[in-house]
Amino acid sequence: MKIFVTDRQGVEHEIAGIDGWQIMELIRDEGLPIKAECGGSCACATCHVYVDRAWIDKLEEKGEEEIDMLDLAFDIQDSSRLSCQLTMTEALDGLKVTLAPE
Repeated sequence: MKIFVTDRQGVEHEIAGIDGWQIMELIRDEGLPIKAECGGSCACATCHVYVDRAWIDKLEEKGEEEIDMLDLAFDIQDSSRLSCQLTMTEALDGLKVTLAPE
């Protein structure tokens, strides 16, 4: 499995996906610049990403905590998600996300 992450300079990175891991963990462990200050507990918005429109309908719905935290993020779009709330599964093999501005 793999995901594709576009960094803030527009460079796309192919990252190995591990079943059951948070997308945030995969991005962070690859060394890409994602703060993820709360460590994945949905207590901040520093793992904000934009999900490629082709993948939006394949994701679980946003929970109330995620919606509340996204209210604190900058440059929110319809495709905004917190990557700590997205769990890697085979159904997400090939997922494309872009790191949101800090």
